[in-house]
Amino acid sequence: MRIAVLADIHGNVVALDAVLDDLDRRGGADLVVNLGDCVSGPLWPRETFERLEGLAAPTVRGNHDRRVAGDEPDAMWPSDRFARDRLTPERLGALAALPLRLEVAPSVLAFHARPDHDERYLTETIAGGRLVRAPVAAIEKRLAGLDPAFRLLLCGHSHRPELVWLPDGRTIFNPGSVGDPAYFDDTEPAHASEQGSPHARYGIVDMEDGGAARFEFLAVAYDWERAARRAEQAGRPEWAHALRTGFMPV
Repeated sequence: MRIAVLADIHGNVVALDAVLDDLDRRGGADLVVNLGDCVSGPLWPRETFERLEGLAAPTVRGNHDRRVAGDEPDAMWPSDRFARDRLTPERLGALAALPLRLEVAPSVLAFHARPDHDERYLTETIAGGRLVRAPVAAIEKRLAGLDPAFRLLLCGHSHRPELVWLPDGRTIFNPGSVGDPAYFDDTEPAHASEQGSPHARYGIVDMEDGGAARFEFLAVAYDWERAARRAEQAGRPEWAHALRTGFMPV
């Protein structure tokens, strides 16, 4: 079984289309999984939602999906408000109804950040204002209480491609972000996440004999200049810089 893993599209339909085209060129997948944060961002939330509706991929709720659908508009972060203002009530309701986690195949669990929370990092910690990999013991503690029958854990949220093998044999796979290669979070402790290039990221997992046998991290070129200009038109120069470079402005 081949599983294509998408995460953190953030309204970047141009990047999403490039990823789906690349997947088709590779022969497709038996299952496409979407790990959430679908539309939040100063880009193309409505068009992205329409594309995902047509894809009909099993999807879990990201923290920004929850915020776009449920926060008070006047208190929203700008990217969430931009998306909310461009979605119908029915589509906002669909975002709100997304599950926190989902068993997408036998022994394979998908979630956005952690199995029990959509906004807390699983494999990362913050050091010097940057996301870095957390100690394995900390990761194991964050998974305490999760059924060990789930051997493959698919997550996003940090926008950092990551593969972590735990001592008990469980594997955590984060494909990176399809549509937002860098961000700055001013929530204390403030920190940045940077993929280091503007490419659209996704992943492929090949399953054999009930386990994951092969992982691919993929980085796809697309018209990121078009996406950057769109962000500039929305008054978000920091997004434009991230889309062009994969880094946040200094």
